[in-house]
This record gives sequence, structure tokens and C-alpha cells, in this order.
Amino acid sequence: MRNPSPYLRFMLVISLSYTASTSLSSPIYSQKPSFSSSSSRKQCAVDLISLLGSKHQASTINTEKAKKFQTCLKFLVPFSPIQQRRDLDDRLSLRDRQSQRRVENELIWSPPDSILELARLAVDSGGDPGCIHRALDPTVIPVPDVEGSKECRCELTRTPYGRLFVAEEINKYFAFLFELIVARGPEVGFNVSLNRFDLFHGHLVLATNSGRLGILFHAKEHPAFDKDVFPYNMGYCQKGSNMVYDESMNLRNILWLAPLPSTSSKDWLAPGVLVVLDAHPGGIIYEDLIPEYAHVVRTIYEEDLGDNVVDVNYLNVGTKVADYRIFIC
Repeated sequence: MRNPSPYLRFMLVISLSYTASTSLSSPIYSQKPSFSSSSSRKQCAVDLISLLGSKHQASTINTEKAKKFQTCLKFLVPFSPIQQRRDLDDRLSLRDRQSQRRVENELIWSPPDSILELARLAVDSGGDPGCIHRALDPTVIPVPDVEGSKECRCELTRTPYGRLFVAEEINKYFAFLFELIVARGPEVGFNVSLNRFDLFHGHLVLATNSGRLGILFHAKEHPAFDKDVFPYNMGYCQKGSNMVYDESMNLRNILWLAPLPSTSSKDWLAPGVLVVLDAHPGGIIYEDLIPEYAHVVRTIYEEDLGDNVVDVNYLNVGTKVADYRIFIC
């Protein structure tokens, strides 16, 4: 969900006030909204990424704040040291359930070489978006109709065309991230689907200060209009949605971070991370990282984490049979 216009921000604030006044019995609105500034949100994001970084970075966060974050982190893969690595194709080819789970964990902790190379370029360049742009194939790929979106006049992507990374392994890995979020979500109480109303995109960011490579995924993108539960008209892309607005909206922000490289050696200072950021009212994510006008939709905005370089879309372009494809926009 991209940054809304000033008008939409105003309407969300007004709507939130109305809904809160008529739904006080709901746990979603059991807390009064807080008001965080852009600078305080950015600092909160820096602290969050530091906590998920090297031991030195994590040690800079005071104990009380670290505990507040920990109550809002639902790891889809255990936050663990880097394990022995294998080639991506070898790891994805395993079929034994326990072995497959271990392999999936390893792919997050220590991704394939092409991802590690991109992560190191991001940090070594000082967070220069150009290092990502230069890794893209210049070939332009038109974004086709996605699950009837064109009939509804819905534009899902920021541009009507997309691209791919030159290294096919990167495209394959990003598709793997979407699939893993869907597969692991229920383990933390989060049922998510790959479709144009729910999970279909993420924002590739280079984190403020560190330049660390990451993707902020947004699920539950277009909840269905409901005059009692979600009385908000979100435009053409909401048409046809049957996705219920409920407490699972608290879990709609998912963060992937690539491993953190050292700037002085070839070492890696922190493993990769895949975590759901729980934005329940009263928690630090809700209070300090989500602007008040977006409390109702629980949106963490990518620009608060760092530079939003590109969007990573995973779209079902099939007609009769599902056919998911990556589009970098």
C-alpha cells in the first residue's frame, strides 16, 4: 500500500475516529492512536534493523526498547546464525519434509551467491540505489491482466511494465520468499494468500545508515468494503475483494533482510531474517512505526525503512491455471 494522498490521509483519520467511536469493543481499537512524526518513525526503523543486525548493532538498543520490539516480532524462520550453505537448486530439490524445512531456513540465513553479491554491493555502495538498478535486465515486460484487474480498471503496479534481474537466481529467490511467507504464516497465526487482494508485492529497500538490503512485504492489501467492519472505499483495486478485515491486519507487514556484510572484510556480521512485524495496538510497531492516518490499515511505509528502490511483484498472470511471475517495477 503506497503512501496515500493528503486527501486519503485526511479521510483515513476521519474514518478511524468514526470507527473507533463505534467499535470500542473490538480489540483492534482497544487503544487510543498515537501520533508519531516522520523522523521518529525513521529512528524506530533504524533501531529495529539494528536489533536484527550484528551483535554490536543490537547492543546499541537499550534493553527496555529491545524488549518492546521482541513482543512484536514473529519470526517465520528462527533468528539463527548462518549455517552450511548449498546451491539454490540443490536446496530446493529436497523433498523430505524435515530436510526441506531445514533447507528453507538455510536459504533465509544464508541465501545464494547472487543474493549475497547484491547485498554486499548495497552496503559497499553506501546504499546507492544504482547498484540495484544496474543489476536489472533492460528488457521491458508488459504487466498483463491479473485476476481480472483490468476489467476493474485496477492498476496493481507502479508502472504498466516490469523487468527482471539479470541473474535468474535472484528472481527465483524472490519468488521463493513469497511462497515461504504463505507456507509459514499459519505458524504465527497469519493465514495469507497469493492474490491481488492479499499478498502480491513487496518494496525493496536499502536501509537507512547501513544500506542493508531488504524487502518490506505488504499482505492484506485490499480488504473488502464492509459498512460495519471496514467502511472504506479504497478504489478500483478493492472491487471484487472478499478478504475480511480482522485482527490479522496486525500482521500484514513482513520484513526480509539479507545477511549483513562487513565493510572491512569478507565476513558476514548477521544472518538473513524473515519476520512478521506485529502491529497490534499498544505495541511499539503500532505506536512508533505506523503513522496515525494509517493505523486502521496497519501500514508500515517503506520510505521509513530506507530508500525504496523498486517494487517486487509476484503476480498470477494465468487465466485458467495459476501462473505466478515476478515483475520488478
